[in-house]
Amino acid sequence: MRASGETGGKLSELIKKAIDDHELSNTEYERILALADADGVIDRQERGLLAQLQDMLSDGSIKRIPG
Repeated sequence: MRASGETGGKLSELIKKAIDDHELSNTEYERILALADADGVIDRQERGLLAQLQDMLSDGSIKRIPG
């Protein structure tokens, strides 16, 4: 089981990469979701990061790409 802070940190890194690239592949997206759910609980920090990612996908700041 991973500590919440560890998961949140890794999740934050993956989301930051997507923000920097302005792209998110399907594989990266699946990896983000799996990491968030790795400990069986999506905590407050993880929910916030996932909401930020979803907002950026919705407004077009980040584009979903194949891969």
